[in-house]
Amino acid sequence: MINESLIGNRIKKLRTERDLTLKQLAKATGFTSGYLSKVENSKKSPPVSTLIVLANYMGIGMDSFFAEKNKKTSFMLTRKKDRQIMEQDPDFEYNYIYEPLVPDYPNRKMNPYILTVPTTPQGINKFDHKGEELIYLLEGEARFSHGDNLVDMQEGDCVYFDSSYPHFGISLGDKEAKCLIVILSEE
Repeated sequence: MINESLIGNRIKKLRTERDLTLKQLAKATGFTSGYLSKVENSKKSPPVSTLIVLANYMGIGMDSFFAEKNKKTSFMLTRKKDRQIMEQDPDFEYNYIYEPLVPDYPNRKMNPYILTVPTTPQGINKFDHKGEELIYLLEGEARFSHGDNLVDMQEGDCVYFDSSYPHFGISLGDKEAKCLIVILSEE
């Protein structure tokens, strides 16, 4: 399991390697310096949409926040036993669990994850970021919202969408929903 404090530390490390101050990064990304400070100090859990914005601005793949090192390769196999899981802070509205599928593949254009959505979110925040997404429901049932669209999904259903529109998903019933998500973010 990925310790969430490592992600904040990696964000800070990547920011300082680029000689960026919190104020500069905040101005460039639209986040506040206070919010970014809380993320870097693991006092606030960043959703994927925040990580995408930060990664795009820094010119890196989003999974750089999860990976220890970037290796040069043209092929990668990630064994199930070697995958790490990132749990959101329980105080975060969704408490999603992210499992990066290829955290070490450098300069990739797609970011695939297994996402587990809890049955009882504490609130609803919509996400939006430049790019496209594919969500394939592996287990459970989910309700998915995209712009003005609201659909209930069953196992095996798939949505593909422009992620610049506000979107979110919640589990339905008493079983967590598990999804394969592939994010193609624009730089």
